[in-house]
Amino acid sequence: MSTAQEERYELVSIGRIESTLTDRREAPRQGDEGAPEAWIDVDQRYAEALEGVEVGQQVLLITWLHRANREVMKTRPRNNPAAALTGIFATRSPDRPNPLGLHRVTILELRGLRLRVGPLEAIDGTPVVDIKPVINRADG
Repeated sequence: MSTAQEERYELVSIGRIESTLTDRREAPRQGDEGAPEAWIDVDQRYAEALEGVEVGQQVLLITWLHRANREVMKTRPRNNPAAALTGIFATRSPDRPNPLGLHRVTILELRGLRLRVGPLEAIDGTPVVDIKPVINRADG
């Protein structure tokens, strides 16, 4: 069995989340479980990339879960003590080797480089690494 050579890649933050959620333990597990609206402050360097983003649009927000424990390989799903230990790749746990968060949100308001979105379970200060539109099959 060969060992894969560890490769490194560089991600850059395109912005940060401004949210009323400040404690990871108090955040809902998923956005549709009572998460609040939040703001995304996009860095000026990426202003041009916002062209075409519209109010009412659904997007996939990709975040870097900066408070994650990157050493976790198994967890009990949803922190349920009765659940069996499960490999991290079979869960949505924020603790993982590459703690990327994936959030489907709706753009509620645009104010220059600020986007109000919701619902969003990510905590205040979470770096945003990408914004991608949700593509519906009917859109072609």
